[in-house]
Amino acid sequence: MELVIPLSKSGEPFFRQIYKGLRQAILSGAVPSGERLPSTRDLAEQLGVSRTVVLLAYEQLLAEGFAEGRGGSGTYVPGGLSRTIPMREMRLARLKLSRYGSAAAAAVGAVDSPGRRSSPVRYDFAYGRSAIESFPLEIWRKIMLRHARRAPLREFEYGPAAGSLVLREAICAHLRRSRAVVCNPSEVIVVNGSQQALDLVTRVLVERGDRVAIEDPQYDGTREVLRAAGAKLLPVPVDRDGLNPAKLPEHAALVFVTPSHQFPTGAILPLARRFELLKWARRKNSIIVENDHDGEFHYEGRPLESLQGLDREGRIVYLGTFSRTVFPALRIGYLIVPKSLAPAFTAAKWLNDLHSATLEQETLAEFINSGMYERHLRRLRRRNAVRREVLLEAIHKYLERRVEVTGDGSGAHVVLWPLRRIAEDIAIGQAAMRGVGIYGISHCFLKRPTRPGFILGYSRMNEAEIREGIRLLGETL
Repeated sequence: MELVIPLSKSGEPFFRQIYKGLRQAILSGAVPSGERLPSTRDLAEQLGVSRTVVLLAYEQLLAEGFAEGRGGSGTYVPGGLSRTIPMREMRLARLKLSRYGSAAAAAVGAVDSPGRRSSPVRYDFAYGRSAIESFPLEIWRKIMLRHARRAPLREFEYGPAAGSLVLREAICAHLRRSRAVVCNPSEVIVVNGSQQALDLVTRVLVERGDRVAIEDPQYDGTREVLRAAGAKLLPVPVDRDGLNPAKLPEHAALVFVTPSHQFPTGAILPLARRFELLKWARRKNSIIVENDHDGEFHYEGRPLESLQGLDREGRIVYLGTFSRTVFPALRIGYLIVPKSLAPAFTAAKWLNDLHSATLEQETLAEFINSGMYERHLRRLRRRNAVRREVLLEAIHKYLERRVEVTGDGSGAHVVLWPLRRIAEDIAIGQAAMRGVGIYGISHCFLKRPTRPGFILGYSRMNEAEIREGIRLLGETL
């Protein structure tokens, strides 16, 4: 047992200080009733004092009944002691938060959605989750174990802030093929998921009071990190074709967009609007932040290239994550930044947490370079396509013309828009009573939503669960 007992040379004798420290630990419950105290030899070594000093402290504890000796076993806290001795009521200090701390505290109810349910439901249409059961975990374990065994000692030292070079090269090669992203490894910053990417973008590019345009509705993780930074948020309405460039504000330092699968509506920004957005950014000398969280999943027609691939002026910051395609606990994402911004972002990453975990980066790099990642993506796309088809068929069968569906062309969730007025919270509660988990969309709006809607993810459910879940939802709606 390790006990922290600060000793002062200018205070009372050491044995009294040790006695008081042990007594406080017993009274506070840090050392509970029935617990064995450290041997006098061990405690003397921990505190850097002679054993005689500790013996004097233990004698005092034994004399006052705070400890009892058991022959051949040691010294223990008497049973039931902590329950019989009244403790003085603590008066907690009133501590002041920074403006950021206050904003973060105010955002507690808005972040981490969809939150974990207190009681699980049988048919949970949770969104933003990866299909962990289909990931080749055994292959991943073997690669990671091999790297752990064979890695030279230098790889267990601190790594480069921007991330492992071999992973940054692998990310570039993959994004050039799959998303037509224009980049080289020096422009890649490896981060701990897309949320850290958003946080770094805000720290590096946003001043308190800056005007920032965001989609409405939008990903609440974007909204709250900007609010915490003190940005002035300017909502831009989203329709069936995503963000409407004609409604962009007159002036904004940045605009945050999700063009490949708008979150949460699922709209795909058409090519004409992409060019309009780039023209607006050029006129206003603004930066575009492209969140391509679901860019790997597209089901109808040829997928549109990334917005970043159309940029010819270096004014787009592109971010992505492996949380949806590998598994969320990996916590690896990436930023592709214009070359002029790379030094600032690299320094901000270092200031934030030095660098992301090296062993996981090396494992992911081999997983990508070996071709296993792309094979896994193909399987995942096929599986999602089947589940999407089943979902749409079930909606057509059991909900008929009572809802409108958006977001079914890409990603791994759809949005149901009831065609008559209903209360989101009541519908969610009624569905849960039937064992169905659905999630409201109203929390994604900066302005008051014009109608209720429900986000339904389908990547974690099999075909039978999807059909039965929608059948029960039909009874609810």
